[in-house]
Amino acid sequence: MSGGAASPDNEQATPAADQPGKNAGKGKPTPKRSEVERARRQPYTPPATDRKAAAAQQRDRRRAEQQRRMDAMRRGEEWAMPAKDRGPVRALVRDYVDSRKFILSEYILFGVFALIFVIFALGATKHRSSSLVLYIELGIVAVIALEGLYHGLGATRLVKRRLPGESTRGITWYVIKRGLRLRASRIPPARVNRGDAI
Repeated sequence: MSGGAASPDNEQATPAADQPGKNAGKGKPTPKRSEVERARRQPYTPPATDRKAAAAQQRDRRRAEQQRRMDAMRRGEEWAMPAKDRGPVRALVRDYVDSRKFILSEYILFGVFALIFVIFALGATKHRSSSLVLYIELGIVAVIALEGLYHGLGATRLVKRRLPGESTRGITWYVIKRGLRLRASRIPPARVNRGDAI
């Protein structure tokens, strides 16, 4: 009896020893295949520190690109100019405006400063000072309009003669905007001198 017979305790322990692949307890159910695939398809989200570094690099690149474009614009390179400044018509109109010996509208900003001085010095509530301010305002607008029309017609005639078939739409407004800026602050910069023949 004691030789070959196994005790009931040994018979119960044997099946557990024969199944080593069975884990006693995972603590959570096995995920479904669809859940695993969904988690795999989700984009990778970098740590917060990486996002900050990437944003800083992107800002630096954008700032460098803007600076490069601005420098190229100041050199007069057409690829860097806004669409409104591109083309042979706009270039010819800029040369026409920049070659004028004197444009009163260029100094109109000083008239605006004078108007502000008059308003504060005399007091805009009085009838006489109010009339004076109104006359100055009308004078500034009249100078800009008349001078812009005069140079706009000259620039339009030049474009029609030099570049026949090209559109002359918006030339007068372009001349006015160009003429209102001081020569040193014009972008694209002037490439001709005052008084040069165009």
